[in-house]
Amino acid sequence: MKKKTSKKLEGEGSYEGTRGYNAGLAEHMRKADVGALADDASKALEGKEGKELRKAEKIAKKGPQALRTHR
Repeated sequence: MKKKTSKKLEGEGSYEGTRGYNAGLAEHMRKADVGALADDASKALEGKEGKELRKAEKIAKKGPQALRTHR
């Protein structure tokens, strides 16, 4: 008799993917100097790339559909 194999189908929003993301994020928060990263981001906004970063932020806040139209 053939052994049944379980094919677990997971799409967007999979529990396994979420657990992996959360574990990676927690590790990053433990190891990274988040304050320094925030300072770097602030300096980037004030620098020559600031205009482009603010534009990207505005588009991202509109959601996934807005991202598709700006590619």
